[in-house]
Amino acid sequence: MVRHRGPGQARRSSGALVCPHTALFSLPGGGPTSLPLRGVTATTEFGLPTVVVTPGQETSTTMTVRNDSDIVEAYEFEVVGECAPWTGVEPRRLSLYPGTSGQVTVLLRPPRSPAVRAGEVPLGVRVLPAERPESVVVTETTVVIEPFAEQRAELVPERRRAWRSARYHVELHNGGNTPVAVTLTAPEADDRLTHTVPKQPTTVEPGDRAELELRVRVGKLLWFGKPEHWPLRLDVAAVAGDNTARHEPEGELIQLPVFPRWLLALLAALLALLLMWLLLVRPAVRSAAREAADGRAQEIAQAEREQPSTGQDPGQGQGQGQGDQGQGQKPGQGQGQGQGQGQGQGTVVGGGTQFSRTIEVHTAGGGQGVGTDTVADGKVFRISDLVLGNHQGDEGVLTIAFGDRTLPPIALETFRNQDYHWVTPIEIPQGAAVTATVSCTKPGTPANGQQAPDCFQVVNVSGVLADLPDGN
Repeated sequence: MVRHRGPGQARRSSGALVCPHTALFSLPGGGPTSLPLRGVTATTEFGLPTVVVTPGQETSTTMTVRNDSDIVEAYEFEVVGECAPWTGVEPRRLSLYPGTSGQVTVLLRPPRSPAVRAGEVPLGVRVLPAERPESVVVTETTVVIEPFAEQRAELVPERRRAWRSARYHVELHNGGNTPVAVTLTAPEADDRLTHTVPKQPTTVEPGDRAELELRVRVGKLLWFGKPEHWPLRLDVAAVAGDNTARHEPEGELIQLPVFPRWLLALLAALLALLLMWLLLVRPAVRSAAREAADGRAQEIAQAEREQPSTGQDPGQGQGQGQGDQGQGQKPGQGQGQGQGQGQGQGTVVGGGTQFSRTIEVHTAGGGQGVGTDTVADGKVFRISDLVLGNHQGDEGVLTIAFGDRTLPPIALETFRNQDYHWVTPIEIPQGAAVTATVSCTKPGTPANGQQAPDCFQVVNVSGVLADLPDGN
């Protein structure tokens, strides 16, 4: 028969008096220790005073529970402290008769994670009586977590392209459960390649990472040729206590030439095109332009020669360059002559005949020459077409005037041959003149390849030469 006693009563067991208000605890560094607790009905004790665990592995120990009450009691267990997430008790419920004891197994499964730091941590198990929940017992022991090392070092980026120097950084990930002091060194494999690394060690806590700066520099620039490859081999030492872990990340520096091959090929192609233009295309273009101008002038002269000759037309005239009394020329002045045939080639509507006149102006370099053609008395010249020829490629200014009407100046270097046409003819009355004034800056070079001694321009005017109406 089981007799129930009040919490203030004592009982005798094997000749010893057990106080229900005391409990035994297993504390770090010693065996069970009695601490006064109110209403204690159980005595607990760990099988080992210290439990050594390895992260990633399972370790177990036992805990003895004795029912010091006078009733049948069921006990439940709850792990408290830092070890609670990875510690369990089996069985989770234990029933004991008065005066009897039993054992439970405490299973410790610490994960292999930086969160489980190496060192000593307390482990507590709370014993909860079902019948007398106010009589709670907490038993403690010490758990020693062994250290483990798990680091990873890598060079970021592994490959860089540069003309002479480049920057990298070494990333160290500390996946262990102890702090490590990281030191970076770079063995000198080639005296033409220098490295700059941190001088002081860097401490990396568990679960953290650190970036160590690295600068690589090549001794000389690479001006031409192919890119040169420089291998990088580093030494990373991670020291944790008496243990040292070494890592050897590798990378590469690709030194680029200042002038790559494609740029040299492009420059060579451009130079070849330039030489081709200067030696082949440009002379051909200039020669074609000269030939076109000469051909146009020959066509005009041939057209004039083909006109029927009926004697000198009253409109035929001759112009001279301005000089002293028509005799020699002043320095810098040229001479112009207007020559043409004034015969008609057929009657046109409204009266008059087709008429053409050519004015040639020769001018010394740096001077000015004038060529004129005067309309005969009793005639009116209606100009509808104007053709200009500068077959030598002279440089200067050409100004054309029809009586008192002057066209805008024309730069000689802008044309070889050029023509103008008017729907409404320009009328030049009797006694008025067509004047071509040339200011020669520099004589050009004709098709024969030798620079001309003076400027030479041809001005051809065409239109209708008609009689003045009676009474004018």
